[in-house]
Amino acid sequence: MRDQGSAYELKHLVERFRKLAKGKDNALRELVFAELPDMVYNSNAIENSSLSLEDTESILMQGIVPSESVIREVYEVKNLAQVTERLYAHSEEPLSTTLLLEMHALLLQNINPEWAGRFRHGDEWVRVGAHVGANPDFVSGLVSELLNQYNAWENTFTLPDGNSLLAHVAHFHAEFETIHPFRDGNGRMGRALLNHQLHRFGLPPIIVRNKGKEKDYYPLFARYEQSGDFSGFTKLFTTLLQESLHKRIAQLTTRRIISVSDWARQNDIRPNVVLNKAKRQTLPAFRLRGKWMIDADASKT
Repeated sequence: MRDQGSAYELKHLVERFRKLAKGKDNALRELVFAELPDMVYNSNAIENSSLSLEDTESILMQGIVPSESVIREVYEVKNLAQVTERLYAHSEEPLSTTLLLEMHALLLQNINPEWAGRFRHGDEWVRVGAHVGANPDFVSGLVSELLNQYNAWENTFTLPDGNSLLAHVAHFHAEFETIHPFRDGNGRMGRALLNHQLHRFGLPPIIVRNKGKEKDYYPLFARYEQSGDFSGFTKLFTTLLQESLHKRIAQLTTRRIISVSDWARQNDIRPNVVLNKAKRQTLPAFRLRGKWMIDADASKT
C-alpha cells in the first residue's frame, strides 16, 4: 500500500504545485538558484569532494575560495553550477549527444581538457568498485540508443501525475551510469541530466543526498546491473520529488517555516516520530541546508 499511497500523494502534489506555479516563473527560478549550492555540494560530495556546504556557498555566493582548498575541487563546484544553470535555462532543449558532450566539456573545463566533451574510446576502460563500465568500442552507440529510447517516449508523453515520468527517468539514470560513458564526471552529469529531465515537464529539481548514499543510492546500481531492476531508483526519486514539491508549496504559500523539532514540540509529538515521517514524506517536511523544516501551520494529520 505504501507504493500506491506514494503515487496518490505525488499526483496531488504535482497538481497543486502546477496550479501554484502559474505566473510564478521568477519565484521558482529564485528558489532553484537559492538551493544551487546544496545541489552542487551534495553531487560533488557523492564523488568524495572534501569541500563542505559552507565552502560551496562561499565559492558560489561570495566568490571567496576557502584557504587550503584543492583547486580541482573549486573548479568542480564552479563547473557543476554552470552546467546546472545552463540546463535550467535551456529546458526546451531535448537530450542529445551534442548536449551531453557540450555539458561534459563545461563540467571538466580547467580540470582535464583531454577528457572533456568526448566519450570514452580505444583502451579507455573505467571501473568503479566492482563495476566496469561498458566496452569503450560500444559506448557511443549505447548512449545513442539510450537517448533515442528516452526521447521517443518523451515525445509521446504528457504529465498527469509524474509517476510514469519518474520510472523513465530512473531507467535512464541507471543505464547512463552503468554505461559510464566518460572518463570522469559520469555521476555529476547523470544527476544534472536528471534535473534537466524533470524541468522539461515543469517539475522542480531534486537533490540526491550524499548522506546515506551507501545505503540509499549506491546499492541501487548493483541491483540494476545484476537484474535490470530500476524500481529502487523510481522509489528514491519519487520520495525526493515529493520533498521538493513540499518545499516549493510551503515557500509559495506559507506564513512561517520552522524546524520539524519545533513543530513536534508545538504539536506534542515525539521528535523521532516526526523525523521518521519526514524521511518517508508522510509529513510535508523538507530540508533546508540539510535541516528538516516544515510549515508552522501544517496539520498533524
